[in-house]
Amino acid sequence: MKAFLLMWLLTLGIVCDADASVWKWVDAKGYTHFVDSDRPIYTWVDKFDKVYYSDKPDHEDAISVQFVWVSSGAVDDVDGEDEPRKDGSNTLPGESDEDRVAREAAEEYYCKRATEIYAAYINAPQLYRTNDDGEREFLSDEEAAVLVVETKGKLDTYCK
Repeated sequence: MKAFLLMWLLTLGIVCDADASVWKWVDAKGYTHFVDSDRPIYTWVDKFDKVYYSDKPDHEDAISVQFVWVSSGAVDDVDGEDEPRKDGSNTLPGESDEDRVAREAAEEYYCKRATEIYAAYINAPQLYRTNDDGEREFLSDEEAAVLVVETKGKLDTYCK
């Protein structure tokens, strides 16, 4: 009975894996990664310029990555395939036309949103964050400059 249950679970895992989605994210140094899960990932760079990743915000500089859906299928089908294909189409390997349309719509949305946020930051007289009590805490000029640079990086990533 245990052997049957184990085989059933393995089969279920294989079937579920066939319908997996591939997600793209960019680490703290701007490198693109592909994963088959959208579980939270945090990234940061230490003082020696080494990049770290974690599933928990284990460091004070850790930032949560933003996932962009790429396609259905396996990571191996799309890893490193972020450029248009040689046949002239923008379809990634293992991606159906429907998946491509959905991916392109998501990319367009993230580009538009990053553009709006960047413009708002540039045009704001002073940037702030909201604390746990719902009050505004204004950022210093240095903090604001870092936020603008980070947002520009996201804009460049999403609006290729």
